[in-house]
Amino acid sequence: MNTQIQNAISTEPPVWFITGCSTGFGLELARQAIDRGYRTVVTSRDPATLEGFAATDKVLVLALDVTQQDQVVAAVQAAQERFGVIDVLVNNAGIGYFAAVEEGEEAEVRKMFDVNVFGLTRMIQAVLPEMRKRRRGCIVNFSSLAGIRGMPALGQYCATKFAVEGLSQALRQEVAELGLQVMVVEPSGFRTDWAGRSANESKHQIDDYVATAGNVRRQIRASSGQQPGDPVRAVDALIDAVVSGHPPHHLLLGNDAFDGAMTQVEALRTEFAAGEAVARAADFPQPVRATAVGAVV
Repeated sequence: MNTQIQNAISTEPPVWFITGCSTGFGLELARQAIDRGYRTVVTSRDPATLEGFAATDKVLVLALDVTQQDQVVAAVQAAQERFGVIDVLVNNAGIGYFAAVEEGEEAEVRKMFDVNVFGLTRMIQAVLPEMRKRRRGCIVNFSSLAGIRGMPALGQYCATKFAVEGLSQALRQEVAELGLQVMVVEPSGFRTDWAGRSANESKHQIDDYVATAGNVRRQIRASSGQQPGDPVRAVDALIDAVVSGHPPHHLLLGNDAFDGAMTQVEALRTEFAAGEAVARAADFPQPVRATAVGAVV
């Protein structure tokens, strides 16, 4: 792309590419991005769930299952052919799963990893070449408070979100010098119907975990639709963070997210400090060296 065309494109509204727009955060993100006048790529695994979005010169509606490499490539190509660029990629598509670690069914866990981790990675790899070429772009990865602290009944789900955290931190260091930005979003409980819609649970439940994993699972299910988090306010804050030009590395959303993250940080600090002597003693001893006057130091 020559400089003249690139400059012309840069004067247009930014292009937001959002995965998982059928419900929850993805749906609200698509609505607000369109309302703000951004060129928006609205995607969902099932196109029938996107009937509320009309294709226009600024809105592209696509079927996209992030577990399918051919669909990922085709969707990114379609967006670039229509708008020329992708300025902001929002990796929102994700599913949950309730099970104590021992109860986890491998097929369900693999399916969740394929969406939450590998699907997210496929999208990043598909958009990065064009972003690198322009030295401009922002990648937003949805994690969770469950990506900061482990929780009973959500062990394998937490594992996917911990993976998103680690991948995002590494990616940020790889692309920062190229002018690209990476932000991780870490919500607590929001009224997105996540617990009732996109989170299956193990068919193999063990009595010994009723008071731990079972109790947490029941509480989360029961609170569905009554969580304190407001998706409209959260998405507004997310978009504002991106368009500020200086998005934070971590965007905590919700009182429970902030309090939970701070509690986890302090718990880790206390535990690590208590083990400092053991940690430092695990290295090879430092060699004794002499000063210029022969004194041993």
